[in-house]
Amino acid sequence: MAISRLQQYDIDSLDNRDPARIEWLCRLYHEPLKAYFRFEALGIERVPPGPALYVGNHSGAMLIPDSFLLFSTMFFERGLADLPYGLGHEVAISLPGIQQIVVPLGAVRASHDTAHRLFGAGHKVMVYPGGDIDSHRPWRDRDRIVFGGRRGYVRLALRESVPIIPIVTAGAQEVFVIIDDLRWLAKLTRADRLRRTKVWPLTLSIPWGVTLGPSLLYWPAPTKIIAEFLEPIEFDPTGPEAAEDEEHVRRCAARVEDAMQEALTRLAVLRRERRWKRG
Repeated sequence: MAISRLQQYDIDSLDNRDPARIEWLCRLYHEPLKAYFRFEALGIERVPPGPALYVGNHSGAMLIPDSFLLFSTMFFERGLADLPYGLGHEVAISLPGIQQIVVPLGAVRASHDTAHRLFGAGHKVMVYPGGDIDSHRPWRDRDRIVFGGRRGYVRLALRESVPIIPIVTAGAQEVFVIIDDLRWLAKLTRADRLRRTKVWPLTLSIPWGVTLGPSLLYWPAPTKIIAEFLEPIEFDPTGPEAAEDEEHVRRCAARVEDAMQEALTRLAVLRRERRWKRG
């Protein structure tokens, strides 16, 4: 099955996901990527049926091997029903070549309206609240959850009355080295407004060496990656009024991010213990 390089997709449509394409790609890349990154996925049995919001830490900038491995693992173990649609940055999922890969897998433009339609149809949804600042977090912060105060994901879960299922990944930020995210430079050059990016990273990657600015496609280092699905988090109260209660939103966000940070710290230790072992 060939991947069209020319087909353009409506990134707001829910009808682009292609089960045959998903299965083909999963069978194509799962085992090679799993071996290359010595990938482990823990806790997938904790995923409940029905609509829910997956919330993950974001790594790797232009490359997201941990996301592909999570989704293919979920597909093989749980089937299409628990495979999420991904709410993606408009610019990222519109890039030629990238769009033709990720949209048939279930990527859609990130918006509350799109999420509402997905939950209403009984689907699960995936978000990476930290976005560019998380996926470009510096080497010193590679084992930190960096959401930058973004809490829209909590308001979404509250408004739609769905549980949050945190997914934490350790090791995926070591596929390259972000020397510094240079947020100040992004602001100074107005990239935060003109390019909708909060970072202008100084990056060390293969084969480009040190580069400044938006990340290029690179060859990822064969770092070991461990991911874990945490226990679902349900909130009380929920609904539109709860989503407008800033203090409630703050407490809910702190609950999620504290659980994710505890897990990432624990997984980082586990990964160091297993990094030279197979599997």
